[in-house]
Amino acid sequence: MNTEMIFQLIGGLGFFFFGMKTMSEGLKKIAGDKLKNFLHAVTKHRVYGVLIGTLVTLFVQSSSATTVMVIGFVNAGLLGLKQAITVIIGANIGTTFTAWLVSSMSVFKISQYALPAIGIGFAIMSLGRTKKKHWGQVLFGFGILFIGLHYMKEAFDPLKDSESVKNIFITFSNYPLLGVLAGLVFTVLLQSSSATIAIVQVLAFNGVITFDAAIPIILGDNIGTTITAQLAAVGANINARRAAMSHTLFNVIGTVYMLIFVYLGWFSQFIDFIIPGEITLTNIMFYIAISHSTFNVINTLVFLPFVGLLEQVSVWLVPKGEDSVDFGTQYLEKHLLETPTLALEQVHQENAYMMTIARKAVTNAIDSFLGDDLKKVAKVLELETVTDNLQSEITQYIVELSQRNLLPGESRSLPVLIHNVNDLERIGDHAQNLAELTKRKVEDKMIFSDEAVKEINLIWDQVRAMFEEAESALKNNDIDAAKRMLTLEKNINTLENDLKHAHIERLNEGKCQMNSGFIFIEFIDNLEKIADRLTNIAQSVIGKMEWELIKKEIA
Repeated sequence: MNTEMIFQLIGGLGFFFFGMKTMSEGLKKIAGDKLKNFLHAVTKHRVYGVLIGTLVTLFVQSSSATTVMVIGFVNAGLLGLKQAITVIIGANIGTTFTAWLVSSMSVFKISQYALPAIGIGFAIMSLGRTKKKHWGQVLFGFGILFIGLHYMKEAFDPLKDSESVKNIFITFSNYPLLGVLAGLVFTVLLQSSSATIAIVQVLAFNGVITFDAAIPIILGDNIGTTITAQLAAVGANINARRAAMSHTLFNVIGTVYMLIFVYLGWFSQFIDFIIPGEITLTNIMFYIAISHSTFNVINTLVFLPFVGLLEQVSVWLVPKGEDSVDFGTQYLEKHLLETPTLALEQVHQENAYMMTIARKAVTNAIDSFLGDDLKKVAKVLELETVTDNLQSEITQYIVELSQRNLLPGESRSLPVLIHNVNDLERIGDHAQNLAELTKRKVEDKMIFSDEAVKEINLIWDQVRAMFEEAESALKNNDIDAAKRMLTLEKNINTLENDLKHAHIERLNEGKCQMNSGFIFIEFIDNLEKIADRLTNIAQSVIGKMEWELIKKEIA
């Protein structure tokens, strides 16, 4: 491996990660509920998820690209783990189309569209309006991502024509296990399962390896291609890492059991049953394409009924760390919708869980600001995404619940519950605002006086007390806790005014920088708005989740 190859590989990885990050951020900005609901709808049934994965991969001709897209959707909180698994499974089928193309024409390269994507994406980002700018960011990210993949492939391109590489293929392919290893290694190096299959087809066409020797390499190729998903999941959230793990499990387990049939000679016999006749140099590339598709279709049919089990194993292999947070709901169960009273109780529990997430987001935002900790800023942004996802999931569940036979009091509580969810989501937004203020503070190296820090802690103590009471109010339907929240909110309003006046006096006396003063006022203003949102929740508890009673309490 020479210097040029190493530089291309390092640069390719850099482009790849940057493209992945840019694409994921763009998707999150443009998606909103529309794209999320579309993805949920089209992947609601596991078969539809597989079909979408297959069709998308047929279009882009890269299972790696499809998998990376899925990881991006999961990382942005737009797709659940189980839904992602079905799409990834479908991608494995779609990628086999390249082998069919190789049988009759040169391999289609998605990277040829990378540069136009970057140029058009950048133009849209620079000249378009807000919504279009986000689409430009996604297109720009796709282009950068494919450029990264292209450079990683180019880094090892000389290996394709290497005689020593051919000799390794010949040696390894005579032994199935070594053949699997060869396919795995070269797919990892080439960063393309399609490239490895193409090499195998060309070698077979030239009479270098036999059809039976090519099959184990095809199996190993399917394991090697999972490295792209693992790379895409580096630094992503826990569900994205689990989605990548499911891709690896799917291909590794499939290869292991299929290898048994290869050793027994049954796989070759099955291919001969599908397309009987003599294998010649003229048609061997076609036979390899058939074998590649057959493996992935059979593996899909085997795993499709066990997607839930694959999800559970992925969760077990990628356990939640101390600071990790699941993007999905914790208590909502679809089957409980047939028992509305129980389902409603699940909604209450889910709201309480969402409250803990919102509280964590705000706590991390405060800690990041006081400690100039940008790592906690990233945590706040992750938690804010969780609150967005929970809002969508809980609201959808409540809408479905509203269509069941509920008691009058239960029906009246549903709109209030939706408002609670919206308030909690807005608290997540305020936490994000606080985190953004931290970034400005750190980047501009702003200095805050000891008095200002003390005052921030003072109002935060009051807001934190409100959170504690709010959690008790929601979990235990504690009306007394809710009433204490109202008292705390009045204290916070008074305190906010006092702190603003005190800070203006410091600015007039030259004790604080002007920019720091603006940040301070904006910071405590967001805390006061968080208290307002918590007050809405307190009033809903006091009003027993019914609008008429809430209005009386407010009056």
